[in-house]
Formats: sequence, structure tokens, C-alpha cells
Amino acid sequence: MEEIATEKEAEESHRQDSVSLLTFILLLTLTILTIWLFKHRRVRFLHETGLAMIYGLIVGVILRYGIPATSGHDKSLSCSQEDRPFSTLLVNVSGKFFEYTLKGEISPGKINNVEQNDMLRKVTFDPEVFFNILLPPIIFHAGYSLKKRHFFRNLGSILAYAFLGTAVSCFIIGNLMYGVVKLMKLVGQLSDKFYYTDCLLFGAIISATDPVTVLAIFNELHADVDLYALLFGESVLNDAVAIVLSSSIVAYQPTGLNTHAFDAAAFFKSVGVFLGIFSGSFAMGAVTGVVTALVTKFTKLHCFPLLETALFFLMSWSTFLLAEACGFTGVVAVLFCGITQAHYTYNNLSVESRSRTKQLFEVLHFLAENFIFSYMGLALFTFQKHIFSPIFIIGAFIAIFLGRAAHIYPLSFFLNLGRRHKIGWNFQHMMMFSGLRGAMAFALAIRDTATYSHQMMFSTTLLIVFFTVWIIGGGTTPMLSWLNIRVGVQDPSEDDLNETRWRYFRVGVDPDQDPPPSNDSFQVLQGDGPDAARGNRTKQESAWIFRLWYSFDHNYLKPILTHSGPPLTTTLPAWCGLLARCLTSPQVYENQEQLRDEDSDFILNDGDLTLTYGDSTITANGSSGSHTATTSLEGRRTKSSSEEALERDLGMGDHEVSSRGTRLVFPLEDNA
Repeated sequence: MEEIATEKEAEESHRQDSVSLLTFILLLTLTILTIWLFKHRRVRFLHETGLAMIYGLIVGVILRYGIPATSGHDKSLSCSQEDRPFSTLLVNVSGKFFEYTLKGEISPGKINNVEQNDMLRKVTFDPEVFFNILLPPIIFHAGYSLKKRHFFRNLGSILAYAFLGTAVSCFIIGNLMYGVVKLMKLVGQLSDKFYYTDCLLFGAIISATDPVTVLAIFNELHADVDLYALLFGESVLNDAVAIVLSSSIVAYQPTGLNTHAFDAAAFFKSVGVFLGIFSGSFAMGAVTGVVTALVTKFTKLHCFPLLETALFFLMSWSTFLLAEACGFTGVVAVLFCGITQAHYTYNNLSVESRSRTKQLFEVLHFLAENFIFSYMGLALFTFQKHIFSPIFIIGAFIAIFLGRAAHIYPLSFFLNLGRRHKIGWNFQHMMMFSGLRGAMAFALAIRDTATYSHQMMFSTTLLIVFFTVWIIGGGTTPMLSWLNIRVGVQDPSEDDLNETRWRYFRVGVDPDQDPPPSNDSFQVLQGDGPDAARGNRTKQESAWIFRLWYSFDHNYLKPILTHSGPPLTTTLPAWCGLLARCLTSPQVYENQEQLRDEDSDFILNDGDLTLTYGDSTITANGSSGSHTATTSLEGRRTKSSSEEALERDLGMGDHEVSSRGTRLVFPLEDNA
């Protein structure tokens, strides 16, 4: 009879597992259908993530109050002989041994409030599920879909906001919240320990911004590309900085009896931990991307797109797990792996694999993100250790507002001192407004809820995410109008870029760059238009950081890792000829006449351009002579300096001929 009862319990557990997973699938299905309805009706006051949270709340209420308790088999046993808990416990019941695993500590006051509903237990996931399964595709997609041209145009500002801004925000929020904790203790609202390091940890967790709602609306309305790049770049790197910063704060362990007092040695050790974890994770992600690029270059995997896509997927995902297994941070590793894959490996993939990898990670990103937001709504009612303190919650909202303000406005002021194109007040106000909290803050908060302070931090983080996604996300469109930020700025789509570029090049196609002109006749642009100003702005503001490594990347890394770039026989010294021939792919030699770097445009030297009017031939250097009535444009590619290549990488590669204030832009396509 006991065996039959055990089998029935196992079958019931399996059924409940299926029901819990089906619940989340139905939530995602309902969210997708509602998203379609909102897009069809052009509704922008609520984003898809907000919808997922609402549906999660509804299901959470049903599970909490609509399903009766089904489990009544819990019994407390005393084990006074042991002084520490065990992760696995073997219990002898009438001669039979049963294995039990540790789930966490329960305070004595809540010993009778242990969850008795098996269904609620099933829908409460292990926090490691978020980190090992749901976060990797979200973070990788952010790096893999990065618009390099707009990103590097504002690289200096993005790095300042992501690193300095996150650190400033963390310490301001942490110190303000420590004052709030002192106030709670003074008025008798603090029932357990809450240390200064806990406040700093909360500052690091809540400093992780996730303006997914704002960016989605920006993308739909085609908002200003520079503002989009600033927000997107900050949020991508900000998540990485926040998680490493939180790990460094956890590693802060002063010597002595008071383990939460300030200690200079422990502080510098935490700084070293931050630098070590970040640099190690960065190197691991970049190395994995480089290995994938080499494998896809020197094998014939492109002949089997399915195998190629599968290998790309597994290598990308394994980066996260490898970094975590080695003690680094998988979020940082998989982010830079995605950037490296997009910069190098993408060019070695077949056309089918390029499309498949983009679509695969886009779908995984969409499902994982909406799953997390659905679970957020569910967790408000299913999580059993919530601690809501009105003083702490109000103080947290004030602290994140002040931290965001101290992050955006002072940094923007100092950045504008060195920027030719200033970050306007309307951009600063929009960035201040767009500091939403989302999946990363939730995942960091739920990862450790063992203590009183961490439980209060998790509950407060959950409410902050709800407020920012619903209220701030819903107010994005009116705020854009109120701040007079331009919308409708059309940027060529990825499909258009690929289609245009594929007519000219067999390899080295970059989907993030502007396509060459494809009209049948040259364009005449009077004076210095906005394109020239944009090119100058790009060169002056963002290229100075990019130039530091671009020459090496253009002349050596891309020829080694991809099928694009100049042949290594022309860039390496003569005594490296054998190595250069081995590392240069045959495609480079076969397509040398038509091949160009993935990020470059054709270059016309003075001697390459000849205009003929009647019997007079005028060259770009001003010489003239008799000639037949033809117009010629040489299509051969000439060797350029690294600075010229850099300008082409950032979309400034149109070499123009000026004559009496008129600029002539000639087509790259030979229609003869």
C-alpha cells in the first residue's frame, strides 16, 4: 500500500508540474495575442512587458485565493545535536531511508505559515533558472543586435553613463537607504538586522536599468537615433556593471569582530574583485567569440546551415555557463560574446545561418523576457517571504530618483564640455525619465532572499519594477512630445541593407551599416548638408576611442577571423609570408578585386575620377585635356589608411568632389 501511495504522489507531482508549465505557456500566448491587438489598434500606453505582468498578477490571485491547500503532510522534527544545516538529509522512517534537500531557513514566527499549497510551490522557480536559462538569451541578443555605427558614435558617453553613472547611482542610493534604515530603527519599524553593506547591495541591484518599454516605443516611432543609442548602450553595459558591482559588495569582508564596519583593505579588495571579475568575464566572452569565428572560417560548416546554426547557438550559450563555472560573471561574458560574434563570426556564416541566428535569438529574447515579467506578477502573490515596509518603499522611490538625477545631469554636463554635438536638456530629461527597472534588477533581487534584509529588498524591487514599467513606460509617448524630441527618423532596415550590399560583395556584409548609393545617376548636393555635419560630428566625438584599436582590428584581426579585410600578405611583414598565406582564406584572393572590408565603402582617389564634358576632360585634381565624350569611374579598390577605414566604418566613407560649392556623390554600381 505504501508503494501505491508513493506512485500516486509521484503521478500527482508530475501532473502539477505539467499544469504549472502550461500556466506560463498560456500566459505567454495570451500576452502575444494582446500585443497583436495593441499593435493593430496602435495602443502605446502599455507595453507588452506590462501586459505580461498584469496577466501574471491575475493568475497569481487565482492560484493564491482560488485553489485550496492540498498538502497537509508537513511535520517539524527537532535535530538539536547538529549546529549547522545540511544540504541533503537522509531520514530513517521505519527502516526505510528518504532523502530531503534544503530549501532555506524559516523564521520561528512563520513556522506555521509554511506553504501548504502544492500548486503554489510548483510555480515558484529556483532563482538559478533565471540566471542559467532565461538571462543568457536576453543579454546575448542585446550584444548581437547592437547597432555598431550608432553605438560607437556615442561610445565615450555610453561608457561614462554605464560605469561612472552606475557607481554613482549605487553609492547614492545605498547611503540614502542607510539613512532610511536608521529612521526605521528609530521609529521601531525594523525588526531584524539591516547592515550598511545590505544598503549598498540594494543600490547595486536597483541601479540596473532596463528601459525595454521605452526602447520599444523609440523603435516603433523611429525616435532620434543618438538618444536611442545612448539609452540602449547604457542599459546594455549598465546591467553588466550592476551585477559585477553587486558581486564585489558581497565579497566585502572586513577583518575583525564587526564584519560590516568600514575597512580600507577590504574595500580595495572589493575593487580588485570588481576589476578582476569584469576583465576576466570580458576576456572569456571575447575568446569564445573568437574561437567560434575561427571554427566557422576554417571549416565547411557553411555548407550545412543547420549544423552551423546549432554550433553558433551552443557556443554562445556555453559562454555564460563557462564563465559562471570559472567564478566569473556570465552576464558580462555572454554580452561581449554577442558583440564579438556580431563583429566577426556573423561574416563567416551562410546567408541562411545569418537569418536563422538573428531570428532565433530574437524569439528567445522575446519569450524569456515576457516569461520573467509574467513571473514577476505571479511572484507578488506566490512568494512566501514578502516583507513590505512603507517607509523603506517610499525611501527607495526617492533614492532611485535622486540617484538617477545625480547620475544623468552632472555626467551630461561634463560630457558636453568635450562634445561638439551637445546632449541637450530634452535628451537629458528623457534619459532621466527612462530609468526603468526590469528583468535584471528582479533576477538579482530574487537570487538571495534568505535574510530579513534581502526579503525586504526583493519585495521593494518588485514594486519598483511594477511602477516604472506601468507608469513611466506608459508615459513615454507623451514625454517625447512634451520634450520636442524628433520622431519619424527613418533608419534603413536590416533586410534592405543586406539586399543592397549583397549585390556588391560576396563576403563581409555588415547589416548595421548604411548601404552604398544604388541610384543610376550621381546625386548633386548643394553646400554642406546635414550628412557632412553628421560625418564631422562622428569623427570628432566618437572615433577617438574607436581609433585606438581599429587599425589593429582592420589590418589583422578581421583578416584572421573573417573572410573580409585586406589580405594578411599585404599587412604582415614579409618574413611572415607563410603564416599570412595560411591564415588568409581563399575567398579573399578569389574576390580581391571586388572584396572590401565589411564596414567600409569604396574609396575614390583623385586619379580615379574623371568627368568629361564634350571634348574637355576634368579630373579631380583640376587637370584638363581633350578627350572623347565619355564619363568613366574606375571601380578598383585602393589601399587606404586606418583612419579612412575607420571613417567608413562609422558611415562617413563617401568621398566627394567639390566644385564651386557643389558636392557630387557618384554611384558605386557599374551599370554599363
